[in-house]
Amino acid sequence: QVQLVESGGGLVPAGGSLRLSCAASDTTVSRNTMGWFRQAPGKELEFVASIRWSGSWTDYAESVKDRFTISLDGARKTWSLQMKSLKSDDSAIDYCATSKKQFATNAREFNVWGRGSRVTVYS
Repeated sequence: QVQLVESGGGLVPAGGSLRLSCAASDTTVSRNTMGWFRQAPGKELEFVASIRWSGSWTDYAESVKDRFTISLDGARKTWSLQMKSLKSDDSAIDYCATSKKQFATNAREFNVWGRGSRVTVYS
């Protein structure tokens, strides 16, 4: 079973930037869609961004479009979420995940999850 580990979370002022990374333990992740989700306190899990293993397709939640960028490394074992112009509403625990489907954006389509990395944006 592929294991995922997030890194890069932390405390950042509003308007600042942060980069999250997700490392996969197995190269078979290259056949999946990789994604990021987040859950704020008292709220449901929400989709943030997805990228196809080839890197040819990405999708973003409207709330993060033009501020966040998802990307893959060349070996397809690590993917990142570059977050800019952060707002207090972006405070959440962020999870990376993989899906066996090629264009997945729904949490139910993702079958492997990391443990999460906390992002806190303060003003």
